[in-house]
Amino acid sequence: MIAHARQFSVDMGSRFFSALRFSAGFGLLSAQIFRELFRPPFYHKLVIEQLYQIGTRSILLVAVTALATGSVMTLQFGYGLARFGGKLYVPKIVALTILREMGPVFTSLLVAGRIGSGIASEVASMKVTQQIDAIRALGTSPIQRIVIPRLLAAMIALPILTVFADFIGLFGSMIISRTELGIHSEYFVAKVLETLRGYDLYTGMFKTLVFAYFIAVTACWKGLNTEGGTRGVGDSTTWVVVTSSIFIMISDFFLTKLFILTVYPKF
Repeated sequence: MIAHARQFSVDMGSRFFSALRFSAGFGLLSAQIFRELFRPPFYHKLVIEQLYQIGTRSILLVAVTALATGSVMTLQFGYGLARFGGKLYVPKIVALTILREMGPVFTSLLVAGRIGSGIASEVASMKVTQQIDAIRALGTSPIQRIVIPRLLAAMIALPILTVFADFIGLFGSMIISRTELGIHSEYFVAKVLETLRGYDLYTGMFKTLVFAYFIAVTACWKGLNTEGGTRGVGDSTTWVVVTSSIFIMISDFFLTKLFILTVYPKF
């Protein structure tokens, strides 16, 4: 019993110091990024290459997920509200939910799983094979050449992917509303346009900017601090996906609360 308690204390202490180390490293890397963001040279080709990797190659995955999400939400809300005679409110509820929450959060989680792990494994591989040391030896900043292009590409691609996911999700919702709930497409579109405001889209896109920053910086930091050879690369990939997902869910709550207080200050 004493041995188990001692081991538990050791594990908790190790996790605490690991979290503290990550927090400090995240802050230091962020400071380096802001210092070197506007300094030449600027690697435009690397940003475009990362845009392709992050944005273009994620379109199919985002489209399938958004279509399924919109369809499932419509079925759940439709049959749930039908018990209370509120089936006609489905277009309004689904549209608000997708634009404010489901679109930004689900798209960011997908990107964290696909791109966050990809960035971490790529940078970690460069670290364990000493390519980053070679970049420094040539007088080039790894922050400018490795971190900043990936960060900029993520912050450009993720809001665009979110808008695309919103559209596909609403399209799937409209199809299910017509085929399963008997709601005409014209009525669906009219209610969506009546309900949505620019604020609903902008808040969702702003959230994805914050999520993209967390995903890219977390992945780059872990990659730059990977140790232990190929096994360390695998561990870093798993760690980045879990940590980025936690960041997304926690920051989503606080951002939502902030936006609610901005619009409804007496709420």
